[in-house]
Amino acid sequence: MANELKVGDSAPSFDLAADGGGRVALGAFRGRPVVLYFYPKDDTSGCTAEAKGFADAADAFAKAGAAVVGVSKDSVASHDKFKAKYGLNFALGSDPDGAMVEAYGVWVEKSMYGRKYMGVERATFLLDGAGKVARVWRKVKVPGHVAEVLAAVQAL
Repeated sequence: MANELKVGDSAPSFDLAADGGGRVALGAFRGRPVVLYFYPKDDTSGCTAEAKGFADAADAFAKAGAAVVGVSKDSVASHDKFKAKYGLNFALGSDPDGAMVEAYGVWVEKSMYGRKYMGVERATFLLDGAGKVARVWRKVKVPGHVAEVLAAVQAL
């Protein structure tokens, strides 16, 4: 089984290429909570709905002092298109070699139409300002998820 991060664990460090030619790194968020959400693919229905939900709630997350970061294995160029198409207002990290999805234990066996394959599990990690895992949501269902994560951030 993949690495199973639990509440209280130190979050694995990361430094990824991000949309717009930037970088996104865990160290840059010291002292503030980070909502780190992993999603399977840019511009697919569930991932788009989730991304738009986080974008719509961006002001509320900012008011609560939290940063939102989306991560998938898509390229930076794909992230740039996805972000522009939907007006996303938070960083999208690119993990093409899968090191980060492995470190967070979200590279898992999936099944579709009876075919098994490896893919990114839709999962969200709330990291506190000290870089520790404060909450974990696995096998996320998109409806209502953003509101649940926001409530957890506000309760930190």
